[in-house]
Amino acid sequence: MTGAQGARTRGLRVISWNLLRLVGADVEDVAALVERYHPDLLLMQEATSDLSALPEIVGGHYHREPMDGRIYGLAVWSPADLPRPRALPLPVSSMPGRLPPRLAQIVRLGAVSFANVHLSHGQFLNRWQLLHIARSLDGPAAIVGDYNAVGPIKLAGFRDIGPRDPTHMAGNIISCRLDRCMARGLRCMDTEVLARGPSDHHPILLQLDVVAHAADHSAARPADVSDAGFGTAGQRHSAL
Repeated sequence: MTGAQGARTRGLRVISWNLLRLVGADVEDVAALVERYHPDLLLMQEATSDLSALPEIVGGHYHREPMDGRIYGLAVWSPADLPRPRALPLPVSSMPGRLPPRLAQIVRLGAVSFANVHLSHGQFLNRWQLLHIARSLDGPAAIVGDYNAVGPIKLAGFRDIGPRDPTHMAGNIISCRLDRCMARGLRCMDTEVLARGPSDHHPILLQLDVVAHAADHSAARPADVSDAGFGTAGQRHSAL
């Protein structure tokens, strides 16, 4: 790790936003968010192909990972050059008529690995997907994005450090905290739910710092996930 990369892992400002494909936030809305908050890393869900114009407006570097069978994908922007992200396929439902498979976009920024996620709606399945992601990450790491999860999540070695306020209004009736961040080896100095804009999700902002000595540990013990009534990755689940 170079000195420049190491410097970028301290005092990181990270934003995550589900853009709401086609009818939600467009490239100009995303550019306005960047210009207002100046994130070190912007993680996007439901990003369509028109977002590729973002560097033409605000500079920086942009990578998008399409999702099979969908018009949208996961995308990341940073003012600094990044190693090319990798796509991590996630566990899928075994039920007939299942939806297309999902993936996580794994981004490396200095000593920290970030998993940009848009998890499945099934509450068994999205916990299983989280466990799969956690087991693929070494050292300081954060799983950030749209979890589609209801209720608390426990993931060994990780803490829920995201904002506690609702980030999504389901059917304009029920407020949900769908957008989350679970992290290992990081502390959150500040967090905020930002104005929603034209999407149906609020962006979340996190000010992160690497915990002392965390970057020296390149691997951690395998994660386990638990929540009342939920199983682990060793079991096949049929939830969508």
